[in-house]
Amino acid sequence: MSPTLYATAEDVETAFYDAFNKGDIDGLMAVWSETDEVVCVHPGGSRLVGLHAIRESWKQLFESGLRLRLRIHHPVIQSSPMLTVRSVLQHVVVEGEDSMPPPIVATNVYARGPFGWRLVLHHASPSPDAEGVFNEEAPRVVH
Repeated sequence: MSPTLYATAEDVETAFYDAFNKGDIDGLMAVWSETDEVVCVHPGGSRLVGLHAIRESWKQLFESGLRLRLRIHHPVIQSSPMLTVRSVLQHVVVEGEDSMPPPIVATNVYARGPFGWRLVLHHASPSPDAEGVFNEEAPRVVH
């Protein structure tokens, strides 16, 4: 089966979060670049390098039984013809819980290659405080 051709970084990001929300490990891994230098950092976690380590971390999360849903908003985007950096706020909803924790700040980096756009870095960190992370005055797209 040939890989999906993603026309834009935004297409990759949409596929990434859709797969996460479905608990679809194969769909989630399909958006990553095939290079050995891909990096993922989960909130409060260590740096994971390479597809195998990244797959195992997502597999453990999905198999934990914890049902999480992510909703992203407030993107700040820096883009060039070959590389896009998208900083977003992720709201995490834990199935069965009523509380809404502060957002997680995530940076997703996408590179354009022979199979279109692919994710090369996902770094998510808890916000130090909820104040200021919703700065409406911040630019949405930076060139």
